[in-house]
Amino acid sequence: MSIRIRLQRQGKTKQPFYSIIIANSNSPRDGKFIEKIGIYNPIKTPYMVEVNVDKAIYWLEKGAQPTNTVKSVLYKTGVVSKTHFKTTNT
Repeated sequence: MSIRIRLQRQGKTKQPFYSIIIANSNSPRDGKFIEKIGIYNPIKTPYMVEVNVDKAIYWLEKGAQPTNTVKSVLYKTGVVSKTHFKTTNT
């Protein structure tokens, strides 16, 4: 069973709003998930991102693989750099 960090689409037609979730890689996009760790709103200018950094680091350390979009969001919020420094300093 592979764990993924990915986006779950919400919102109305032509007004997407995404939740950043932890889910099994076999579950559907809007299906069952393990935990919600943040939100992403690409429509707002500038786009809005809120991520629970502690939870994101926890799941990345457990081996969860982010999708390409989520990986870029995590880079922009600084989560990936914090995990890098945490693993090199210990």
